[in-house]
Amino acid sequence: MAEKASILDEQSINRALTRIAHEIIERNKGIEECILVGIKTRGAFLAKRLAKKIESIEGKPIKIGELDITLYRDDLSLKNDSNEPLVQQVDITHDVANKKVVLVDDVLYTGRTVRAAMDAVMDLGRPAQIQLAVLVDRGHRELPIRADYVGKNIPTSSSERIVVKVTETDGVDGVTIND
Repeated sequence: MAEKASILDEQSINRALTRIAHEIIERNKGIEECILVGIKTRGAFLAKRLAKKIESIEGKPIKIGELDITLYRDDLSLKNDSNEPLVQQVDITHDVANKKVVLVDDVLYTGRTVRAAMDAVMDLGRPAQIQLAVLVDRGHRELPIRADYVGKNIPTSSSERIVVKVTETDGVDGVTIND
């Protein structure tokens, strides 16, 4: 898969996350009733970065957790041909009941990952609200899901692929479109 174009570099990712942090605080009138939940893998790292930014703005930490939505996916049979159960990891130590849960992911595409994440959160309790923050919205929705906070909208064709890299797993921050 060849890189077609570089869309975001480290500095532009940082700016986008700073803006999203401010938007989350403003929309929720603070962070008291909010929990950031990162969708593994890159969404979890982005959620941690957002939490640091929010804490520096608000002067207090925001609750945070992470979610592996593998077992909640509706296309599980396509991904797991070994017939072995996949381990589902939920690391949310805070009660989600009556809280505003902000799901954080790297790319919003068909909406299926977000739907699976909402199912996982609902299994933990009934939040007052679920919001969605994504670094990149590339369009092509298959489900009626939209992001509340978007770092960058990148219109793509179905044949193109958005590749998000974060320092924590990839050694570099960046977003590219690949053929």
